[in-house]
Amino acid sequence: MTKTLDDLLPSAAGQRVLVRVDLNVPMADGKVTDDARLRAVAPTVTQLSDAGAKVILLAHFGRPKGKRNADMSLAPVADPLAAVIGRPVTFADDCVGDPAAQAVDALTNGGVLLLENTRFHAGEEANDPAFAAALAENGDAYVNDAFSAAHRAHASTEALAHLLPAYAGRAMQAELEALEQALGSPKRPVMAIVGGAKVSTKIALLENMVGQVDMLVVGGGMANTFLHAKGVPIGKSLHEADFADTANAIMAAADKSGCEVILPTDALAASEFAAHAPHETVPTDQAVAGDKMILDVGPDSIARVKAGMDRAATLVWNGPLGAFEIPPFDTATVAAAQYAAELTAAGKLLTVAGGGDTAAALAHAGVADKVSYLSTAGGAFLEWLEGKPLPGVEALKRGG
Repeated sequence: MTKTLDDLLPSAAGQRVLVRVDLNVPMADGKVTDDARLRAVAPTVTQLSDAGAKVILLAHFGRPKGKRNADMSLAPVADPLAAVIGRPVTFADDCVGDPAAQAVDALTNGGVLLLENTRFHAGEEANDPAFAAALAENGDAYVNDAFSAAHRAHASTEALAHLLPAYAGRAMQAELEALEQALGSPKRPVMAIVGGAKVSTKIALLENMVGQVDMLVVGGGMANTFLHAKGVPIGKSLHEADFADTANAIMAAADKSGCEVILPTDALAASEFAAHAPHETVPTDQAVAGDKMILDVGPDSIARVKAGMDRAATLVWNGPLGAFEIPPFDTATVAAAQYAAELTAAGKLLTVAGGGDTAAALAHAGVADKVSYLSTAGGAFLEWLEGKPLPGVEALKRGG
């Protein structure tokens, strides 16, 4: 059982708490352009600070490949983070050695310190025990609040959890609870929407899903590969002909496990990939013209997706149904997202979404804050959907 901040806070006063956070924020001209990740770590940092802990933040930024790179320093993040959490944040220009030790020694109870980019050391990505031990020298306890890095077995995400008493931070806890509700112990029926361009990038995900869910909606460009596998002429639509056998195998596995696969029954086809391109609705039991490409699913397909949601108790969503970046080929994604939000608001559906373009698609539909849980973890969320154990999460279960 993973311990959480609730287990640490009563005894946190005076403890040096190493907190792994995700501060890999977008920057332009030395300024943070989106503080969403800073806001995500705020509850953990402020609760520890308020409890009198000495809060020491570990994070990476970019891909410096084990070498110091001034362009990837975390120094510019300290002041924006201080503004978000409403208290000063000091900065040390290394995460180990004398600079880190001196900065930690200078901390008072409730103080917050940000250490320099952990990836400036090759030992971080190598999950090197000696580097993890050097990090651990500055802590009495360890908190991981960076689910987005939990799929990486790095020193600050995995090895460190075995060296100190280990706990999940608030953002990590919320993510794990949402994922448990979505696939661990879900209310059934469970429906999954899986979209995106390519089957090849989501084979493991699809193979895992058909054994876990009751209904699987396949959308986006990957649906074209499934249609092609079924012998449907799809014109010049984006698809992966080499993965037709894979698509057929996934459909066969779904049939064996009792998972209903919902493919498009109609589609919007256009001659060019462009906003407001002339288009027509084509039933998928008819041939799409050779000079046309499928860019979205059609109204009948949307109705079938909504009907599936009406039957479902839990929805897991990864990827758009069509080319949502350009109108009117955002129609299906927006309609499905808004309907899922309505059912969620009515208490009829638990909706957990994340990975890839999903956050952008739901924001485009105006419902990013209206689903039960929206993960921005990217790779970690996808690996969880694939059924893979996440090293950072497993270490919390065993570590400390």
